[in-house]
Amino acid sequence: MKIIIVGASGTMGRYLSDALEKEHEIVRADRNSAGIRVDITSPEAIENMYKKAGAFDALICTAGPTYVGPWKNLTDKEFRNGVEGKMMGQINLVLIGQHYINPKGSFTLITGELTREPQKNFANASAANAAVEGFVRAAAIELERGIRINAVSPTVIEDSPQYFPFFPGEIPVTMKQLEYGFRKSVFGANTGQVIKTH
Repeated sequence: MKIIIVGASGTMGRYLSDALEKEHEIVRADRNSAGIRVDITSPEAIENMYKKAGAFDALICTAGPTYVGPWKNLTDKEFRNGVEGKMMGQINLVLIGQHYINPKGSFTLITGELTREPQKNFANASAANAAVEGFVRAAAIELERGIRINAVSPTVIEDSPQYFPFFPGEIPVTMKQLEYGFRKSVFGANTGQVIKTH
């Protein structure tokens, strides 16, 4: 299977790329990648990524920049970081990618527990996550050619201890739990699902 991983040099993307490339052809893509460079805030860059990658069977996105910081500093400009990054960036990966993906392929996007369990400093991420989850449910009933779409929704992950103080009382998700959430989406039969990893 040929799988594009967007965000491949990040904590989650790097782990998933290494885990899955033992069994599948992995195309690594992100802003700083040695593979295909892509800025998901740019529809043109997304289109170019798909043209370079060629036909593929699955796309995993672990990228999605948002604003993290105090509520009092949140402005229209800051809020658009998450709208353009985690929300529209991921939505455009699907809107554009549907024209390049093989029949019966799949898209797996990243959201997070912040949709249901907001934390201080993450209002932007909570809103973007909720929008992406709504998009996944809606896209699932309209995508054609047997194409599936799901979202994986972790809480804070064990390999990102810098975020632990922001998630008091949350048990971090292990990288193996995260991997199997993505495996469920990519290799399973479900569509329109939000897959929790904890």
